[in-house]
Amino acid sequence: QVQLVESGGGLVQPGESLRLSCVASGFTLDDWLIGWFRQAPGKEREGVVSISMSYGTTYYADSLKGRFTISTDNAKNTVYLQMNNLKPEDTAIYYCAAEFRPISRPAMMVPDYWGRGIQVTVSS
Repeated sequence: QVQLVESGGGLVQPGESLRLSCVASGFTLDDWLIGWFRQAPGKEREGVVSISMSYGTTYYADSLKGRFTISTDNAKNTVYLQMNNLKPEDTAIYYCAAEFRPISRPAMMVPDYWGRGIQVTVSS
C-alpha cells in the first residue's frame, strides 16, 4: 500500500527556514515522480517542485526558484523540501505526491497518490 507521510511543518517568522520531509512506504522511489504541492487558504492547489527519480531532473515553480530546494535520500525512501527565506505568502498546507512514471520531465506530473498534508505558517 502506497503511503506518503509529511513532517516538519510549523509556525515560523518571515525570513526563517523549514525543512519538510516526506517518507514514502509501500514502494521504492525509483521510476517515480515525486512532488510537493501546496494550497493556501482560498486558493487552488499549486505545484511547488517535482523530481524525476529515474533521471534526477527537477522542476520548480518560477516564483520559488532560489528559495526552495528538493532533495532525496533513497536509503531512507524520503524526499525533502528545504524552504529558505520564508514569506507570509508561503503559508499553506504542503502536500507530498507521487506518480509512477519514469519520464525525464517532472513538470508533467499528475499525482496518483497524496500525503495528508502538513501546515506551514509564516507569520510575525
